[in-house]
Amino acid sequence: MLLAVIAACEIGFWVLLAAGMATRYLLRKPKAGMILLLMVPLVDVVMLVASVLDIHRGGEPSFKHSLAAIFIGVSVGFGHQTLKWADGWAAYKFAGAPRPVKPPKGGRARAQRERAGWFRHLLAYVVGVGIMIALGLLSGKGWDAATGPAWGWTVALVIDGFVSFSYTFDEAKDDEPAPRESQSV
Repeated sequence: MLLAVIAACEIGFWVLLAAGMATRYLLRKPKAGMILLLMVPLVDVVMLVASVLDIHRGGEPSFKHSLAAIFIGVSVGFGHQTLKWADGWAAYKFAGAPRPVKPPKGGRARAQRERAGWFRHLLAYVVGVGIMIALGLLSGKGWDAATGPAWGWTVALVIDGFVSFSYTFDEAKDDEPAPRESQSV
């Protein structure tokens, strides 16, 4: 049952996002579109409530609970950025807004963007693992019963950290102007 709720919530996220953008830009009803977009976080509330109810009814902490926690964490960490990205592209395609700015390819701007992405990942991780721990404690099995998938996520977070912060070392190199060729007459 919980897996069906998780799947429905994931589908619901994208349906509400698309409906919000379509209402906002195609139907030209920005307030109604905003209401639909404000409903997007309710999907996470439904997923959290379903997980808590499953545990409360005697469900053992398992992968499905961790999956719900991961989705909620990622939504908290990256949801606003995803909505902003979708809004920028919808405004460009359907409302004549300027094309969204491409992400920087190098230099300080790229390094800063990568670090900011890692901090969003860290926020997602803290929220998701916090929910896993809370569900484990709620079940009476202890926090470690619900955090099995957190180990894989921890490895991914560490690797992402190394990659994201490695751009810091390239920022000065990419900001320097290219050397001019010597001109011989």
